Amino acid sequence: MAGLRLYNTKARAKQDFTPIDPSNVRMYVCGPTVYDRAHLGNARPVIVFDVLNRLLRHLYGPDHVTYVRNFTDVDDKINAEALRRQKAGAAGTLEDLIHQRTEETIAWYHADMDALGAQRPDHEPRATDYIEQMVAMTADLIAKGNAYEANGHVLFRVRSYKDYGKLSGRSVDDMIAGARVEVAPFKEDPMDFVLWKPSSGEEPGWASPWGKGRPGWHIECSAMAQELLGDSFDIHGGGLDLQFPHHENEIAQSACAHPHGDFAHYWLHNEMLQVEGKKMSKSLGNFFTVRDLLDQGVPGEVIRFVFLMTHYRSPMDWTAEKARQAEVTLRKIAELFQADPLSLPFVHRPSVKAPDEVVDALANDLNTALALTHLNKYLKEQDYVALLGTLNLLGFYPDGIEAKFAPFAAQSVENEFSAGHSVRAVGLSKATVDRVEEMLNRFTSARTAALASKDFSAVDALKSALIAAGVEVRMSKKGVELVPGPNFDPAKLEALL
Repeated sequence: MAGLRLYNTKARAKQDFTPIDPSNVRMYVCGPTVYDRAHLGNARPVIVFDVLNRLLRHLYGPDHVTYVRNFTDVDDKINAEALRRQKAGAAGTLEDLIHQRTEETIAWYHADMDALGAQRPDHEPRATDYIEQMVAMTADLIAKGNAYEANGHVLFRVRSYKDYGKLSGRSVDDMIAGARVEVAPFKEDPMDFVLWKPSSGEEPGWASPWGKGRPGWHIECSAMAQELLGDSFDIHGGGLDLQFPHHENEIAQSACAHPHGDFAHYWLHNEMLQVEGKKMSKSLGNFFTVRDLLDQGVPGEVIRFVFLMTHYRSPMDWTAEKARQAEVTLRKIAELFQADPLSLPFVHRPSVKAPDEVVDALANDLNTALALTHLNKYLKEQDYVALLGTLNLLGFYPDGIEAKFAPFAAQSVENEFSAGHSVRAVGLSKATVDRVEEMLNRFTSARTAALASKDFSAVDALKSALIAAGVEVRMSKKGVELVPGPNFDPAKLEALL
């Protein structure tokens, strides 16, 4: 089995992973700002680093990894939503309403990410629980000359840290020319960023040596990471959009606050997400949350599978066709497990280990696409043990797949019409089965005619319509099989007849 290699953004190269302490491998990932539902792009780093977390535990032991992902629960967007609710007549102080909003949003986030099969980290710190540490770090930076107070704000002196820009590979002057930075008269330098800012009477605030205020975004992660993982730890992860300025600023303030440490050794960034080839945006009408998909009947396992089809450092395109392919594969896995000759009890299934070639694929900078290639091979070969182990390591739960994707395959009933043609329809009413049988007759007649005329346009149109109705169409030399799936819509089928 090969050793773990990861692409380190800071080194701009794939490197062998050597943990600081193999008995406590430490990873910090930037989590969400909890002001609203997580959109689909927010889910990508969750799944990417969930797979890495599982791999690290596989390699170093389940009790030898510490995974931290934070919640940013103090933010201008959260404040604005709480103020809107207050003005709309909601009861309670502004602080009460802010707390209600963050609690509500964190509960949503947990429910949505749980549905995607993501394990919760060992620690999920909330920024508001670490204000004391942020104030202390800010004061220390002032004392060391790396920060200064101005007009009620505390700002970090970017040019006091000579290595600023190494993560993103740009000079400070280039950043000033190309970045969106807040220009304020009290800044010594346009690139200086806020560590602490004053709070008005309508905004949440905490006591500090610089008056009532609240922390800047960047100092939050530095303080929480240091408190939970120490001055030096192994991996820092997040989306590529956080590389600058957030991660660049984290490095600068942490390195200056704790010069005897070196903060994170490896920096991993996942690429961004598109929808049907376009950037996801509300203006294009292709913006949706994880909950939107779940409520539309797209299983969390399908979402996870689609994400794993693409390497984390490549842009990912969410498409309806990929979701369909993922569901077909998961359904085939579920059907295979229904006939599992090993009859492995559910309680033992999680203990089955992945084959070395799957571990090696993931150990090569999280090559999930190659891991799925191996999974499909095991499916084709009906290698139950290898399939179970691969699913476990990739974050799928075999018993859940079997329960969710094989409701019509369990104790399947075949209604024969002619040699090789059948409909699998357990769990449906007699009337619905009759309608599916009617459609099968129509489809096989169209296919017979197409084989004679060589014109398959009518068959293709029927197949597309059936798929849209949630019916899988399986065609082979032996005949045709219609399989109503988890998203089967009888009304759509009725409209075809």
